[in-house]
Amino acid sequence: MSGYLIKDTTKEEREAIVAESLGNISATCDGCSAGIVEMYQAYIDGEKELREINMEFNARYVSGMEGPERRGCPME
Repeated sequence: MSGYLIKDTTKEEREAIVAESLGNISATCDGCSAGIVEMYQAYIDGEKELREINMEFNARYVSGMEGPERRGCPME
């Protein structure tokens, strides 16, 4: 694989990139892991580059726009 851009990768390679980058998301317990995976689906499907997705996320974070409600871990 020569890079991370959509034009340089197959869908299978993009799935592997996202899975490797996120690590063991099933170990999280605050209910946000599904949202993280969904956030990168547009990259996996070849619709948006990683850079675009991350910029959109950062813009919402910095602006304070509403996001999903965070729940505590049931193990606490």
